[in-house]
Amino acid sequence: MSPRKRLALHKATRMCKERRKSAGYCDVARPGHSKRAPCRSPRSQDQQVQPMNQALIIPKGYKSILGVKETERAIKSLKDFFELNLATELNLSRVTAPLFVEGGTGINDDLNGVERPVTFQVKNMAGVRAEIVQSLAKWKRMQLAELGFEPGYGLYTDMNAIRPDEVLDNTHSLYVDQWDWERVITPTERNVEFLKKIVRKIYSILKRTEHYVYERYPSIRPELPEEIVFVHAEDLRAQYPRLSPREREQRLLRKCGAAFIIGIGGALADGTIHDGRAPDYDDWSTPGMDGRPGLNGDIFVWNPVLKTAFELSSMGIRVDKEAMLRQLKIRGCEDRVKLLWHRKLLNDEMPLSIGGGIGQSRLCMYFLRKAHIGEIQASLWPEEMRALCRKHNVWLL
Repeated sequence: MSPRKRLALHKATRMCKERRKSAGYCDVARPGHSKRAPCRSPRSQDQQVQPMNQALIIPKGYKSILGVKETERAIKSLKDFFELNLATELNLSRVTAPLFVEGGTGINDDLNGVERPVTFQVKNMAGVRAEIVQSLAKWKRMQLAELGFEPGYGLYTDMNAIRPDEVLDNTHSLYVDQWDWERVITPTERNVEFLKKIVRKIYSILKRTEHYVYERYPSIRPELPEEIVFVHAEDLRAQYPRLSPREREQRLLRKCGAAFIIGIGGALADGTIHDGRAPDYDDWSTPGMDGRPGLNGDIFVWNPVLKTAFELSSMGIRVDKEAMLRQLKIRGCEDRVKLLWHRKLLNDEMPLSIGGGIGQSRLCMYFLRKAHIGEIQASLWPEEMRALCRKHNVWLL
């Protein structure tokens, strides 16, 4: 074949490929198929549009107890009441929180270790990449050291975050707002009994807040039980071995109304985990309840509107040096010891602590008996979801 013909054939092949792409085909065959597979468009993986989550719950006959304006007023007073009580009960001082931190330092929260933070380059700081925070789990501990808090005292913040990889549904949004809190503890307090003591304090604030709402809006009747139940994730798995973690939570909360599930992130007897947790803040590997691993957990309540288990808070005693190294090894993240935050912990530059996050919008959603977190906060939602919600009297902001 002459060079001229070879060039013409190359151009024709390229044009054919471009036409196939524009028609919705990609050049990767499906497993077990010889033909090329249709695709959405020549977008990158990160740009592909995900379908609306099929787990969206529409309560039958739902109608909000409060109108939009009344809801806005209730959100303000509810948040103010809870925040004041949280600070008083746990000896916490309010501090200003960052919206972004420097990337590559290990300060941002990795959540389950796979979620992507929103990032951007800083024009006046050559080579610096900033990350929108996903939570302040690790930043807070640095601040405890920076501000010189003593054991028994700590801080809280109004944390605002963006989590672009969230699957949007009734309780999950791209926008996250929570009270992030952290308190200095002593070595003798690194045990499950102290963890339970703090959980009971937080639960007492939830009970107090429920009564506060009821006094102002008598149509919103109290639902929380007098006591919160403590259960280890392994006991829950043993009781319901054939159910998924979400289904186990459902069974438990339908029975007891409020529970703290211990050991989130640590391996269970069958090799699974109840839910993901990053290896470098919560201690999910040190022996705790009945010798089982885990000094952390999640607070759940039964949601009477959605008829489902409803997580309000994730919290725990934080890793010491030994626990962090052990958990980094378990997760295969040992290279993180080179990062700024991890070096500080290994060099004893941060105190032992306990801390967590309490969702502000979720708290308001629960106490004001809303069906969707979008009735509490303004965010982005798929138009299909908005239309479906409008059809069933769920008005997203």
